[in-house]
Amino acid sequence: MKYAYRLGKSLMLPVACLPVAGLLMGIGFWMDPVGHGDSYLISQILVKAGSILIDHMSLLFTLGVAVGMADEQDGTAALAGVVSWLVIQQVLTAENIRVLTGNQTDLSAFAHIDNQLVGILCGLIGASCINKYRFCHFPGPFAAFGGRRAAVLAASFYASVVSVLLMFIWPQLYEICVYLGESLVETGSLGVGIYAFLNRLLIPTGFHHALNSVLWFDMAGISDLKRFWDGTGIYGQTGMYMTGFFPVMIFGLPGAALAMYHTALPEQKKMAGGLLLTASICSVVTGVTEPLEFSFMFLAPGLFLIHAFLTGLIGFICAELPLRIGFNFSAGLLDYLLCLNAPMTENPWLLWPVGIFSGILYYVLFRFCIQKFRLHTPGREEPEKTKSSI
Repeated sequence: MKYAYRLGKSLMLPVACLPVAGLLMGIGFWMDPVGHGDSYLISQILVKAGSILIDHMSLLFTLGVAVGMADEQDGTAALAGVVSWLVIQQVLTAENIRVLTGNQTDLSAFAHIDNQLVGILCGLIGASCINKYRFCHFPGPFAAFGGRRAAVLAASFYASVVSVLLMFIWPQLYEICVYLGESLVETGSLGVGIYAFLNRLLIPTGFHHALNSVLWFDMAGISDLKRFWDGTGIYGQTGMYMTGFFPVMIFGLPGAALAMYHTALPEQKKMAGGLLLTASICSVVTGVTEPLEFSFMFLAPGLFLIHAFLTGLIGFICAELPLRIGFNFSAGLLDYLLCLNAPMTENPWLLWPVGIFSGILYYVLFRFCIQKFRLHTPGREEPEKTKSSI
């Protein structure tokens, strides 16, 4: 638990960058809701400026974890982490996998190798190498490669080994997620709830994309997202795999953020308030939830499990109700407004009572658990000990 807590604290710095990125994207989408920011130069700039951080979240996590988990917080740890990340991302490109395996591997699994779990893994490789090899020295002409240089070289070697392992493990895990998604198709509302639960639970790994591809797109003939917008779906059914995310992202997670703010320590409340407020706005407006979720995911894993369960419960409730709404980007307020006149939209007003219920449920459960079990959340971290740096 102490290791997980330290890992969670290491992620707080990169997580603090994400709400600003989400807000930039939100402003860009607000300026051009129909064209999703592509119609005007200013909206394009804002959307691109925000999305570049969201899209490279794994690299940000690599930097944060490498520095935070190193015994001595200096730039060499970050360098070792970045080297690890570059090695894995380059080795596991679809083109390389095709050559190395002779087209025997499903390349779709490697389309999402740039995910938060791999970023964290690369950061841990970099930090571990710095901690272990920073005092390593070589004799004679190899002396120049000793010390921190040896740690960076070791990081590239270990990243290469991890790349080979992932080359065989990653597709198997991806196929399991695809199989799970296909198995949920015939289970109705219960399947929607299970899918929503797994979608949140798998976010750190990137495997939620496998489930999404089955249910949102045409991998299993469902195409929930496409048929919702082109009107070719079944009214009252199409959109069920998207609807449940709206109450969570617009109401539920902000309720959780309010609970974390109210339970923050007085001396840390101002700092926590700034992070949680911007992350909540990001979630409500754009549906980008990672800034909020990663702020407590590793600090309090139990809370993240509760969040995944609540998402599944709310997804099930929405599937049982005559409520169908959908999104193009994510389940934020902007997409809600855009879908009001979509052909498959059904009773969009029901979002508000369901959403208010979701917000209250999240707030009550999060506040109770944080206080009852004295969980570490933003604003409740232990004071940092000063580390020496060279």
